[in-house]
Amino acid sequence: MEYFQDKVAVITGAASGIGQALAERCLQEGMKVMLADVEADALTTTAATFRARYNNPIETQVVDVSVLEALTALRDATLEAYGAVHLLFNNAGVGGAGGAWTGTEQDWAWVIGVNLMSVVHGQRLFVPIMLEQDEPGHIVNTASVAGLMGGVTNAPYSVTKHGVVALTEHLYRDLLVADAKLGCSVLCPGIIRTNIGDSGRNRPEALKNAAPVALTPQQEALRAQFAAVMAEGMQPSAVAETVFNGIRKNQLYIQTHDQFNERIMTRAEDITQGTNPDPKIFQWLN
Repeated sequence: MEYFQDKVAVITGAASGIGQALAERCLQEGMKVMLADVEADALTTTAATFRARYNNPIETQVVDVSVLEALTALRDATLEAYGAVHLLFNNAGVGGAGGAWTGTEQDWAWVIGVNLMSVVHGQRLFVPIMLEQDEPGHIVNTASVAGLMGGVTNAPYSVTKHGVVALTEHLYRDLLVADAKLGCSVLCPGIIRTNIGDSGRNRPEALKNAAPVALTPQQEALRAQFAAVMAEGMQPSAVAETVFNGIRKNQLYIQTHDQFNERIMTRAEDITQGTNPDPKIFQWLN
């Protein structure tokens, strides 16, 4: 996809962070946008800010992306407003928590629902419409560089991000087999200045743990270190610039930081050579 003027973009997680930056870049490209987010107040504020800056058509929808019916309503509202979809950003995500066996049932349900199943359902709901249009279009699924490495961050988050990478690889193959006019990318950002560390603010009551899960002193220290690094991360607007360059090149894998490539290569070598990872590789921030 090379031309964006007057085309339609749908962005989930559009009220903050990377999603907000992607939405603004869509507006700068002359697109009509549907902004979706679970935070109603933040969504309203974001839309008001954009309407003050741009004359493009802007629609909003409050959406819990983990709920199929909510995403179905988003699709229907988009088609009612604009009649088409050309650029789909399955971007909404949460940080999550929990180790391989310490994550609770609620932890796993929450993170899988938002980070992975929302992308599954987003593709299922929107791609058939985009194929029927028989026009150039593109799907961008937000994963993480954690989806290209092994054993970093927390277990639910890493599992879902690896899943989004694999899912997008399958989408890429299936679009080629269908000889479709659609392209797709998996966005694997590194350290970005967002508030994902505070994503628990949007956790549904039904998926909250009955009692707070106590963190070890080491976990508390790592969390503080991670927050400090995130505060110095790349600006979301720079991510949006990288993403649109990738869309224009129909680039499947979009990364924001090359500093993690050595770890990605080391993981591939461990797999192909049958060697166990060096324990130091699991230190996300080093």
